[in-house]
Amino acid sequence: MLPLELRGETDRVRERAVDMLERVGLGQRLSHYPRTLSGGEQQRVALARAFVARPDILFADEPTGSLDTATGEAVIALMFELNRDAGSTLVLVTHDRSVAARCGRILTIEAGRVASDEFMDAGV
Repeated sequence: MLPLELRGETDRVRERAVDMLERVGLGQRLSHYPRTLSGGEQQRVALARAFVARPDILFADEPTGSLDTATGEAVIALMFELNRDAGSTLVLVTHDRSVAARCGRILTIEAGRVASDEFMDAGV
């Protein structure tokens, strides 16, 4: 609820937050504290928190860096789904080329400079 409250929104804040947690598969974990959630669950909470306010631009820095491969893929798939539904611009930083390949544009940075700029036919 915090992102909505910080924006000064008052209309159905709790309902919208619960809906988003259900959307990321955590509706049954509403009363759990962060320390009792797995890394993947914590990352899904982060996605819910990021997308509940339907941002115009969302920045994600290595969103799967601390997750195992299977959990990371599930989180990435969910992130792209939520992003597509929200219509947000997603700026994603990753070292994972398979994740980058799902994006519409890839900027490769080497030694602090843009080394390449590719536009992709992203089928996300």
